[in-house]
Amino acid sequence: MVDINKRNLLGMPLVAALGLGVAGAASAAAQTDGECKPAPAPDYQLPIAPGPFKPTAASLETYQAPDWFRNAKFGIWAHWGPQAVPRQGDWYARFMYVPGHPDYDHHLKTYGHPSQFGYKDIIPLWTAEKFDPEALMDKYVAAGAKYFVSMGVHHDNFDLWNSKTHRWNAVAMGPKRDVVGEWARAARKRGLRFGVSEHLGASHNWWYPSHLYDQFWPKLGVNYDGADPKYADLYHHNTDEPYKGDAATWYTTDPAYHQMWFNRIHDLVDSYKPDLLYSDGGIPFGVVGRSLVAHLYNQSVEAGRVQAVYNCKALGSGEFYPDACVQDVERGVLKGINPLPWQTDTSNGDWFYSDNFTYKTAPEVIHMLTDIVSKNGNLLLNVVLYADGSLPPESQTLLDELAAWMKVNAEAIHDTRPWVIYGEGPTEAAGGAFHEGDDYTPQDIRFTTKGSDLYAITLGEASGRVSIAALGRKAGHEKRAVRSVHLLGADKPLKFRQTDAALQIDLPASLPTRHSSAFKISFKA
Repeated sequence: MVDINKRNLLGMPLVAALGLGVAGAASAAAQTDGECKPAPAPDYQLPIAPGPFKPTAASLETYQAPDWFRNAKFGIWAHWGPQAVPRQGDWYARFMYVPGHPDYDHHLKTYGHPSQFGYKDIIPLWTAEKFDPEALMDKYVAAGAKYFVSMGVHHDNFDLWNSKTHRWNAVAMGPKRDVVGEWARAARKRGLRFGVSEHLGASHNWWYPSHLYDQFWPKLGVNYDGADPKYADLYHHNTDEPYKGDAATWYTTDPAYHQMWFNRIHDLVDSYKPDLLYSDGGIPFGVVGRSLVAHLYNQSVEAGRVQAVYNCKALGSGEFYPDACVQDVERGVLKGINPLPWQTDTSNGDWFYSDNFTYKTAPEVIHMLTDIVSKNGNLLLNVVLYADGSLPPESQTLLDELAAWMKVNAEAIHDTRPWVIYGEGPTEAAGGAFHEGDDYTPQDIRFTTKGSDLYAITLGEASGRVSIAALGRKAGHEKRAVRSVHLLGADKPLKFRQTDAALQIDLPASLPTRHSSAFKISFKA
């Protein structure tokens, strides 16, 4: 693979080649007679709605997640946009400019060289001709979703709403529809909370390869279209600040970009009043990001309580304060019961549709959801869409199977809270981002509570008898004796024995649902 940083040796200005960039050049110019003059602080314009929150860590750390989020447990995400068109998966807009990457090869064979046919030319191909948010939202509700999140803008810098400040948006080109607005109406009509995701913070450095060129014949030195000043508002002006795959370069240091980010996301928040805003990283850009979060929270206050959720991550550059936001863990979970609400985000396939990806099955999603809920978390699941807005067969099958399971077992998921322990069994999920795919067994059991009742959920299809060691009389987790055990979806209570070692439950010959069973356990006073 070509080293994208070689561009520095092939014709860039000396200051940039030395790694100083625009800010460094200004700092160097300020040095006279051995004296260094500090650069002036950026003159940001950061209007915030009136309310209790200020753009400081101390103020934001007084935040408490609203009950609607703690009760919802399961949300569905449409991580969708022009990058679905090539059917190659996530980050296509970046990797199509990286020789040696499969996406570059695909682009060359399918569309032509990126100096002549770039990402700007992919955008008109995204027409979303089969996009029916009303029909899709009915499927999401049936599958158990209590909130829905629309992509607002990905790293590709293309807004999916009627942007007031950016010409590269879905109303002006591509589908020529207000995708965010249509999703919002469909979700709220059905009583779902509505959220948006922004990945714009990292776009500046992420887009760096679009400014380069091939370093081999026959196109040696011919600029990709990202280097054309006519399209700088899509590809940015970045020629010296690449994302290098590390946290330090995820977000740019450019104050002008920070202000642009604030203006765009402020417009998104003001236009759609989302109940949830997701950032793909930590809180971006210091006071700029903190101001946006304070604005989101302040304008959502109802009867003295904040109703909005802000998701950010404890990875990548940016700020992270556990009490100031709801932590999001990408494609992974936390270990044990977290005292604060949190969220896993994952996808049933690649983040954008790919022809070459293995999809998650219904049991994988159900078991992951159950493990997360038992630990005080929520699951936000991207259900992959084709570029035209229709569901691939794998996504349709998943939604159908989730709907059948949730119709019977949602009582053990929604509106619940963790028990004294999250579960038992031979399988413990690895903690942290990008760790998923645990192979659970019917002996793995997770617990949730609602009122005085306890739910025990098997992470597999049990047969014959279920034994729950945590409810043995000598386990020490529950002082009350078991009074009754009901299998959700079954007509009659089940026979059971509570011994010193375990609660043993006799199962019926056939189970009400596939993949996983939920037992409602009541106790004597």
